[in-house]
Amino acid sequence: MRNVTGWAAQQPGGPLEPWEFQRRDPLSGDVVVRIEYCGVCATDISSIRHGGDYPVVPGHEMVGEVVAVGGDVSRFAVGDKVAVGNIVDSCGVCPACRAGRENWCFEYPTLTYGGVDRTDGSTTRGGYSSEYVLDQRFVYALPQGLDPAGVAPLMCAGITTYSPLRRWGAGPGKRVGIVGMGGLGHLALKFAHAFGAEVVQFTRSMEKAADARALGADDVVLSTDEDQMTAQAGRFDLILDTVGAPHALEPYLSALAMDGTLCLVGIPEGELKVSPLSLIVGAKNLAGAGGGGSVETREMLEFCAEHGIVADVELMGPEQVNEVLDRLARNDVRYRFVLDMAK
Repeated sequence: MRNVTGWAAQQPGGPLEPWEFQRRDPLSGDVVVRIEYCGVCATDISSIRHGGDYPVVPGHEMVGEVVAVGGDVSRFAVGDKVAVGNIVDSCGVCPACRAGRENWCFEYPTLTYGGVDRTDGSTTRGGYSSEYVLDQRFVYALPQGLDPAGVAPLMCAGITTYSPLRRWGAGPGKRVGIVGMGGLGHLALKFAHAFGAEVVQFTRSMEKAADARALGADDVVLSTDEDQMTAQAGRFDLILDTVGAPHALEPYLSALAMDGTLCLVGIPEGELKVSPLSLIVGAKNLAGAGGGGSVETREMLEFCAEHGIVADVELMGPEQVNEVLDRLARNDVRYRFVLDMAK
């Protein structure tokens, strides 16, 4: 077993405190990563409050350095800079896994934290820690020339927005709307712009208009202005909704063109209510997306390297993690927190 230090919540809603624990020794196909940066996701807050199996060590957006490899590892060597996301294993044999879409593994993928290790049955602990041990299939080469701290959030927020934009054909000749401009939304703007689409940002605050345009928006719409929203009717081929708080979907369905798609990647609490006619009239589609598998994650990182895309981050020390979580809960961040785990 390998001794590891990390930051853990010992009870539901409790503060994160330093904690020493153990990870299993690497198997022949495993890689050991010394964690240098770890992004902070809203999912971390939910897990701290409702994790179920404490202590909880959050964190699933990691960048670091390979410090050991198993005997059968061929893709990585000691000293390589790598990234790790929210999936660290899967069954490997179901149709989803064989297609490189392990995020939809029929047996459910092993999550970076709060999951069950397929080797020893232990609870997985996340990236707010000194190192991680995982199968080489879910380790990704860090693209050269990109800020490593800015790459960390790409491993969750990045792939979550890249995947549906690619799937529904964001590109030249397409008009794409982005709802919400937080950790997910700001990356969605960058991706949609880089794909070549005409991009429109929906926001509740016009104070964000200048930032939205700087990130790639061609237009900005105030979602609380009824006249502005009415004027969007039939305008969009695709709208990507990144908002994690309850809100009405009808105005965005109305903004879709014929055969258009509203794709949800935020996860509001409670049930969604949609009038069937909102979908029937205009043959519109309501869809969802979440994360990505190994094939698409590698593709996303290559795309980011080509276009110079990273998250806009605020870098904090791990000793500030409770302040970071409090601020994130208040949405007081532009646009993603990253912990400097090497400090």
